[in-house]
Amino acid sequence: MSNQPIERNRPLHVAARNADNGDRARNDSDGGRMTRTPRRQDGTHDRSDGTHEALAQTLGWFSVGLGLAEILAPRPLSKLIGLQGEHPSVLRAFGVRELTSGLGILSKRRPAGWVWSRIAGDGMDLAFLGAAFAFPRANRSKLAAASVAVLGVTALDWYAGMQLSRMVGWTVASGAILITKTITIDRSPEELYQFWREFQNLSQFMGHVESVAVIDRTRSHWIVKGPGERPVEWDAEITEDVTNQRIAWRTVAPADVEHQGSVQFTPAAGQRGTIVKVVIEYQAPAGMVGAAIAHLFGDEPGQQVQTDLRALKQIMETGEILQSDGSLDGIGMTQQRSAQPAGAGMGT
Repeated sequence: MSNQPIERNRPLHVAARNADNGDRARNDSDGGRMTRTPRRQDGTHDRSDGTHEALAQTLGWFSVGLGLAEILAPRPLSKLIGLQGEHPSVLRAFGVRELTSGLGILSKRRPAGWVWSRIAGDGMDLAFLGAAFAFPRANRSKLAAASVAVLGVTALDWYAGMQLSRMVGWTVASGAILITKTITIDRSPEELYQFWREFQNLSQFMGHVESVAVIDRTRSHWIVKGPGERPVEWDAEITEDVTNQRIAWRTVAPADVEHQGSVQFTPAAGQRGTIVKVVIEYQAPAGMVGAAIAHLFGDEPGQQVQTDLRALKQIMETGEILQSDGSLDGIGMTQQRSAQPAGAGMGT
């Protein structure tokens, strides 16, 4: 595989360099800590940011109040929305969800994920109200009024979620989700670039990657484990290749998950290895709602990228990955997975 420079103008380059300026990661003494600065993608702060944060706090208190009402007084609330005091257990369950979301929102300054979880809850409420129109004793006028009220709150939730996502750097101008992760590895940029550039190596440390098949000098075919172990596939093409410094790529349509990304290798200060920075911009199949729910339950791409970079650090510094099965299967045993040297047994 040739490593000649390939450069094309892509929107991601602007996003990645803005992220360099506005989302600088800090590395701790062992060079392995990865952080995401909670600020906007371009590193600036709009005067309206305080208003959006205040709106989120209002939605949080609304969730807490509604949740308590649903838990403590489900039958009166059921009558109020046209259900004649029926289905109190359903309303109590909704109340627990509302209370959890509200407390989550109030616990953070810019609670983008928790606000998006509220939108998922709004969808559940609307689905229940829609089904309730078929109930024999239902008051359809009250149900219609309740549905309109939920739609209004959903619009506020959506607006707050979009603004907060922009403020914390979760999204770019196009609305795509932005992931930026950084780690310091005690190896040279040349070693790390060569290992990454042999794309077949990636499955050694990327937990969800089943295989990467090289098609030609710039294209490859990926098979990745998606939600529920469902295979997800795409073709990717290299859009920029600067030897020992940077690799950028994007998916080629049609793709199960459209995304573009880059990895950059920068010498760390004081000859302390190399700073590896990964920037990925992707369209979540279920949008921001699905991404936020996945984030809350520990299965979103940002967490996976962070885990993968830690695995890369282990594989490059020690030659093997120490992986706890407790996080995967609940067994709690530790496995060792050996690594091959960069490019070992792989044709180009």
